[in-house]
Amino acid sequence: MPLFDSGSADEAWRLAVSSFRNGEGVRKQSGRGGNTLELLHVTINIRDSRQRWVISRTPALSVAFAIVEVIGILNGRRDSAYLNFFNPRLPQFAGTKPEYYGAYGFRLRQHFGFDQLECACNALRTNPDGRQVVLQIWDAKSDFPSDHGAPVADDIPCNICSLLKVRDGRLEWSQIMRSNDLFLGLPHNFVQFMTLQEVIAGWLGVIPGSYTHFSDSLHLYERDVTNAFTCVQSRITENSDSLALPKQQADEIWIEMNRRVDVLVENDLTPKKYGEIAKFDDAPGAFGNLIAIVAADAARRRKCSEGVNLAIACCRNQQLRQLWDRWEERKKTHGQ
Repeated sequence: MPLFDSGSADEAWRLAVSSFRNGEGVRKQSGRGGNTLELLHVTINIRDSRQRWVISRTPALSVAFAIVEVIGILNGRRDSAYLNFFNPRLPQFAGTKPEYYGAYGFRLRQHFGFDQLECACNALRTNPDGRQVVLQIWDAKSDFPSDHGAPVADDIPCNICSLLKVRDGRLEWSQIMRSNDLFLGLPHNFVQFMTLQEVIAGWLGVIPGSYTHFSDSLHLYERDVTNAFTCVQSRITENSDSLALPKQQADEIWIEMNRRVDVLVENDLTPKKYGEIAKFDDAPGAFGNLIAIVAADAARRRKCSEGVNLAIACCRNQQLRQLWDRWEERKKTHGQ
């Protein structure tokens, strides 16, 4: 069973890439999107869940899209238009309907008829020694393939469930994946669920512990092999921002972040307005840093260069700025 243990998502991801490059235990396997190289039963352990960003991937990760995904998850969304604005290629992978079938936020907060995040918080606050908190995403009744093995939708969740435990004042998180794209999916999964880990730790008044990621099929599409094997090991600036807040305060901020995303998506704004949205004085600086990146990317997509400059100037997080610089350079080189 391959094990990649690291202090950061970036280093863990590069260890996984190296394993594919070396070829030990790697097999060729056909997949829904083409032929793949595959490692089975992979465990990735990341000791510091704040270091959730894969910076070394080339082409660079869309940092704004990853942030918007998290905002949507925490607000229980499944509509597709806001995500497609920040990632116009997404419908190629997840379908063209107005709602995404397997949206993680909706699955966690509404799909099963109750808010799993809220219930997990209540259960762990009452019984921090408990072993029974499971956040379920996969729904066998809805998601099981047909008798012929065909998927029932374009957007079947790759994440199965999350296992949460509080030990020694730390929220430990295990994420179970049935299928995991090393190049496109895994960097986003780190951001999604390591952010959830930090947010829920804040609700509970504990600190984030380690993040352990189990991928039953970690695979790399042959079309992405060249890029993955030539990934750039960047000088990594550590993330020092904290998103951990008491639940009521956190809820208000994430709702406001969600509102600002909708304003950015639905309107062609003036440069000044992009700067105003990026400036979030009513929240801790970590949240302002996130929304500044989102506002800058929205302005870029509207071809408002002055708005980009006003928005990105509001981001004080050096790691996010590093991610943004790599993303902006990619867009200047390869276009929209």
